[in-house]
Amino acid sequence: MSHNKALDNLTREQLIELLEIYSKNWLAADGIWFQSVEKRRGMEEAMYHDVEIWKKFTVVEALKLKKFLHLPEHAGLEGLAKALSLRFYANINDDEIRIERNTLFYRMVDCRVQTARKRKGMEFHPCKTVGIVEYGEFARAIDDRITCECVSCFPDITDETCCCSWKFTLVEQEVKTK
Repeated sequence: MSHNKALDNLTREQLIELLEIYSKNWLAADGIWFQSVEKRRGMEEAMYHDVEIWKKFTVVEALKLKKFLHLPEHAGLEGLAKALSLRFYANINDDEIRIERNTLFYRMVDCRVQTARKRKGMEFHPCKTVGIVEYGEFARAIDDRITCECVSCFPDITDETCCCSWKFTLVEQEVKTK
């Protein structure tokens, strides 16, 4: 596999800083296209395209991380936790992951998207619809036995201590007998 030779001379700290820069750039590109559609065509049209993009991108991201982490087909909640912790925006957002029995709780404590929109005087991004697709498809790509449900996400906030909260459940498949 070839790589950018300029990376060879960077220290570990510089590589980590560069990864944060790349993550911020990725998020900026995501926000710029969204706000362009939002401004020209309205929130409903922007949300439609956001959902369509995340249906595909989240699976691509999950499968690349699954391969990178050498996760098995059924990686379980531990595999999902590892993959969630390495997502692009995990480098720039503050989140928490907790596993209890067959459930993983994921909380986005601080979200750069909502913080930026607030700073610009914009209404919050109604990300629940997109989040259901994004997190649900990501989890299924890691392990098709995992289901996802929204606990709290704008505009349906039930937990004021975080930007959003998600619940992933590992549903063991029943063995069918004749």
